[in-house]
Amino acid sequence: MADLRCDFLGIKSPNPFWLASAPTTDRETNVVRAFKAGWGGVVWKTLGEDPHIVNVNGPRYGAIHVADRQLVGFNNIELISDRPLGVNLQEIKKVKREWPDRAMVVSLMVPVREESWKAIVPLVEETGADGIELNFGCPHGMSERGMGAAIGQDPEYIENIARWCKQSTRMPVIVKLTPNITDIRHPARAAQKGGADAVSLINTINSIMGIDLDTMSPDPSTDGKGSHGGYCGPAVKPVALNMVAEIARDPETASLPVSAIGGIGTWRDAAEFITLGAGTVQVCTAAMVYGFKIIEEMLDGLNTWMDGKGYSRIGDFRGAAIKNIVDWQYLNMNYVVKARIDQEKCIKCGRCHIVCEDASHQAISIEKNGHRYFDIKDEECVGCNLCASICPVEGCIEMVQMTEGNDPRTGKPIVAEYANWTTHPNNPNAVME
Repeated sequence: MADLRCDFLGIKSPNPFWLASAPTTDRETNVVRAFKAGWGGVVWKTLGEDPHIVNVNGPRYGAIHVADRQLVGFNNIELISDRPLGVNLQEIKKVKREWPDRAMVVSLMVPVREESWKAIVPLVEETGADGIELNFGCPHGMSERGMGAAIGQDPEYIENIARWCKQSTRMPVIVKLTPNITDIRHPARAAQKGGADAVSLINTINSIMGIDLDTMSPDPSTDGKGSHGGYCGPAVKPVALNMVAEIARDPETASLPVSAIGGIGTWRDAAEFITLGAGTVQVCTAAMVYGFKIIEEMLDGLNTWMDGKGYSRIGDFRGAAIKNIVDWQYLNMNYVVKARIDQEKCIKCGRCHIVCEDASHQAISIEKNGHRYFDIKDEECVGCNLCASICPVEGCIEMVQMTEGNDPRTGKPIVAEYANWTTHPNNPNAVME
């Protein structure tokens, strides 16, 4: 069995799977249940100043489903913890004392006042918690009050608050970033300048899930009215992967530890984020939808995959994919693939032909010897992958490499030209071997 133990900023846990700050981590009962199920750590639901928050007494969640009611997108309008600060702190202290081998990080959000941050951080440190996560990501409710994403969109605020917190504690400080921003590298750089030990991302994406066309109210609604909320779930994973990769590729933040969040519901999702440099992965929506027991499949799956690949520990493949993510201009323009249709698997539905005719390059024929038969016209196919993407039969259409070719500028194979950078090709100071 592979060794899944994790050491993130000196915070040790038996595996890299942590529950993200959310309703699943808002009290002792939930967290203890999670630890018994096998989760390696938690980020306690965001705490703020007393008097405590008041949430709506009604629908707080919305969902987008696909076939068979499978949930692919989730939305919430819930605010930070609505329980008294003192009660939360007592429970954190008790749980950490009883579960010393599990990671206990506490999420915090208070107004942009130095005295507010410097007052709450020592209270958390007294509980014996392992670290704090500064919630600069929440896009709804709190952002309208000048907190959450309102801070996460301002690098100056991020840097200042990170510095205040580092001055107030010996615990590691993790800054949670908002995706509701043009370039994720700027807030990450600000967090690093402020002395933050790590960043976590992504928090939820601003969203309205839909409109009821009978009542003309958004989903979810409170007495016929609704508000924008935070979007999460499997659908946000591509956004999260890109933002984690951007931080890993940026020369200024490449060494900044990352706790990855966003659409993680399987061991494979977790492994993908780890290949982009993540030290831990945080899960929220999947645990809310399927319960804490999903950790068993995650642990078994990751163990099995690592054993099959010969990885003995998480560090063996952490960051392995970063070198293969480059800016567009560094792609091999002479790499040629063509679509190939497995005629034994083809069910003759014609979807590939329709989409290629209407949206691509008219590269699929529809008839052979007077019979319905779909095949590729190599002279027209550009290898775009559209047909394979929409084919309802898995593995029926594959993209096959035809040739590699040379760079017309140099006459050299492009793969050879760009494969041996000693640092990332996007770094202007990079040199070739």
